[in-house]
Amino acid sequence: MRAERDKVSGKWLIQYRYTDNQGNRRKSTKRGFETKRDAENWLREFLHTKQGDLNMKFESFVNDIYYPDMEHRLKLNTLKTKMYVTKDKILPYFGNFKISDVTTASVRKWQASLLAKGYSPTYLRKIHTELTAIFNYAMKHYDLKKNPCRQAGSIGKKHADEMQFWTLEEYQRFSYAIMDKPVAFFAYQMLFWGGLRIGELTALTVQDFSFSKGTVTISKSLQRIERKNVITEPKTPKGKRIIALPQFLCEEMQEYINMLYNAEPTDRIFQITKSFLHHEMDRGSKESGVKRIRVHDLRHSHVSHLIQLGFNAVEIADRLGHSGIDITLRYAHMFPTKQVEMAERLNKEGIIDV
Repeated sequence: MRAERDKVSGKWLIQYRYTDNQGNRRKSTKRGFETKRDAENWLREFLHTKQGDLNMKFESFVNDIYYPDMEHRLKLNTLKTKMYVTKDKILPYFGNFKISDVTTASVRKWQASLLAKGYSPTYLRKIHTELTAIFNYAMKHYDLKKNPCRQAGSIGKKHADEMQFWTLEEYQRFSYAIMDKPVAFFAYQMLFWGGLRIGELTALTVQDFSFSKGTVTISKSLQRIERKNVITEPKTPKGKRIIALPQFLCEEMQEYINMLYNAEPTDRIFQITKSFLHHEMDRGSKESGVKRIRVHDLRHSHVSHLIQLGFNAVEIADRLGHSGIDITLRYAHMFPTKQVEMAERLNKEGIIDV
C-alpha cells in the first residue's frame, strides 16, 4: 500500500486493500493526488473510517459514518437541517480534530466562540444539541469513552422566553385588512382557527376536507428541500389527525375551493410560499395597526384562544398534533390573568363563615 506516480496523469495514486461492510477483502486504487503525502494521508483516514477507529478525523466520522447512517432513520427535511447546522457551525471548528481528542476544554472554547456571535438562545441550543448527538452516537456505537459536551454543559435555551400571539380582536382586525386577497385570507383563517403548521396548510388538498362531517384530515406536510417541494409525513407521529372545524370555517373553505378552477381531489389548494405568507403578514399588520408577529405565532394564538375558552392541555395537544401535553403546557405563561382568577377563587374557598 505505497503511493506512486500515475504514469498517465503524472499525479499520485495509491493502491490498497480493505475489508468491506460484508467482511470481504477488497483491493482498490485511488488516484488524482497532488503529492505523495496527500495520498498517504487519505489512505490513513480511509482505513480509520472503515475500521471505526476513533483516531479518525471528526469530519470523516460525521460525513462517512454518522450521516450515512442517519439518512435511513430521519426524515429528509430533518436530516438536511442537521447537516446544514453541522457543516456551518461545527465542522469549521472540530473538522480536523481526531474525534477521540475532542475535550471538554475544546468544547467550552467552541461554545464561547458561538456565544460571542450573538445567536439567539434557541439557535445556540439547537447547534449544541447536534454536537451532543454526534458524540452520543460515537459512545453508543463506536465505544467512545465519554461525551465531552455533557461535561462542558449546555448553552442556549430549548424554547424562546416569550411566545407572541394575537388576541381574537387583533386577528379579526388583521384578517379584515387582507380580505382583498382571497388566497391569503383563507390561508390565515385555517392557520388561526385550525392551528395548523405552515407545512400542513400548504399540503392540504381538496379531498382532505369532509364538509358533511365538518372536518379536515391532516396527513402530510409540504417542505421546501433543495429548491423542490417535497411532501413528507407530519412533524410528529401524532401529527396525523382529524380536526373538527367550526361551521363558519367549513362554509368559507367550501366557498374557497369552489373558486378554484377545475380543482381535482388531489390538488393542493394553497399553492403559496412562506415568503408570500410573510409578505401578507407584513401588509396586514401595517394596514390593521396590530403588532407584527411570526406566521407560526398564529398557531400559538390558536392555543391561547382555546385556553381562554376553557379547554385543557390534553384536549389541545390532541387537536394540534403535539407529541405530549408537556409541549402544550409551555403556553400557560401567556395568561397572567389566570393567576388572578385562581387567587380569587382560592380566596373564596379559604374564607370561613363565623
